[in-house]
Amino acid sequence: MRNVICLVLGGGRGTRLYPLTKYRSKPAVPLAGKYRLIDIPLSNCLNSQMNRIYVLTQFMSVSLHRHIRQTYRFDHFSGGFVELLAAQQTASEGSDWYQGTADAVRKNLRYIQQHGIEYVLILSGDQLYRMDYREMLDSHIESGADVSIAGLPVHSKDASGLGIMKIDETGRVNGFVEKPKTPEELAHVRTDPAWIDARGIQSNGRDCLASMGNYLFNRDTLVELLEKTDYQDFGKEIFPAAIRAKKVQMHMFDSYWEDIGTIKAFYESNLATLAPTPPFEFVEEEAPIFTRARFLPPTMVMEGNFANSMIADGCQIGKGCTIKNSVIGLRSVIEENVTIEDSVLMGCDYYATRMETEADESSGRPRMKIGSGSVIKGAIVDKNCHIGNNVRVVNSDNLPDKEYPEGVTIVDGIPVVEKGACLPDGWTLT
Repeated sequence: MRNVICLVLGGGRGTRLYPLTKYRSKPAVPLAGKYRLIDIPLSNCLNSQMNRIYVLTQFMSVSLHRHIRQTYRFDHFSGGFVELLAAQQTASEGSDWYQGTADAVRKNLRYIQQHGIEYVLILSGDQLYRMDYREMLDSHIESGADVSIAGLPVHSKDASGLGIMKIDETGRVNGFVEKPKTPEELAHVRTDPAWIDARGIQSNGRDCLASMGNYLFNRDTLVELLEKTDYQDFGKEIFPAAIRAKKVQMHMFDSYWEDIGTIKAFYESNLATLAPTPPFEFVEEEAPIFTRARFLPPTMVMEGNFANSMIADGCQIGKGCTIKNSVIGLRSVIEENVTIEDSVLMGCDYYATRMETEADESSGRPRMKIGSGSVIKGAIVDKNCHIGNNVRVVNSDNLPDKEYPEGVTIVDGIPVVEKGACLPDGWTLT
């Protein structure tokens, strides 16, 4: 696949994922105990034998850069790479930051216009799904398309937050509405609920076709669209313009897909992986999800009550703990008699040194751990948090969404303890 360049868009602010994006970009947000969101599209590329990848970054990108640099390395003979393209000032492209997804690609056209590149695959950096992009490339070539876009059948009730497309009987896209809000807008792009794709995928009553935000362009087509316009966004501007002037083909996808764009979506997607038959499996021999290889000890678990949970490497869990339906991230230190239910703990970036522990104890500050007797229910706890003894992170009184003292924010009814927060002994969410 040396004639394909993959561009992963990882530069957005991720405001709807705040406070998880307070100190990091959205693709760098930890996922399922040991991964990061960026690992999903990068793993899909590598499993599709597409190993020439650029990641476009901009906001709060230090941890994302570190993760990619430490994780995705190739031998000298494979010809593969994962390179970072950060927003920068140049003589030719100007000094502005990326103004949108299309503008980000426009400012990096010279990397696309390399000898031998025929196709450009553009991917979002914040979605959870498993897809073989070779199938999309095959259908793109067979249809003679200038642009192909991955589409997902959805019900009309779910269409208001997505770009919705209309296609003809050959799968060619001939209509598009970005996030339709009214029945009149939706009527223009609604699809026959009995429609069947040429590959045998059935809509099964789903009367809308949503864009997944994954685009495959003929290289020359993409260059033309970007050089002849000043459009800044693919979904809102480039894609509708391409429909009018080019042959745009739908590539149907009908497996699990989730846009991790909000705190609620992030929380529910993590807990969904704990189901007996999860909608998304990290265990897949032929298409694994890759992440940074760490040299951590096995998790140590004392006597307790554990059910339906995912516990990452390097954790220490004390006696009498109850952990149910929860994700426990790397290096988590959980003391005795802690209760964690329906929660996502991201763990720690490092183990606290003896000197750091002594400094915390001498100042009366909790160590980097979950203190004994604490209760965490229905919550998200970001990395490196200092949580004291008998702390309660539970929104039992249905408190309103807002920022609370000590670095706790309620979003969509879910308490989120921000990265590095310190909750003293006896702290309660009120």
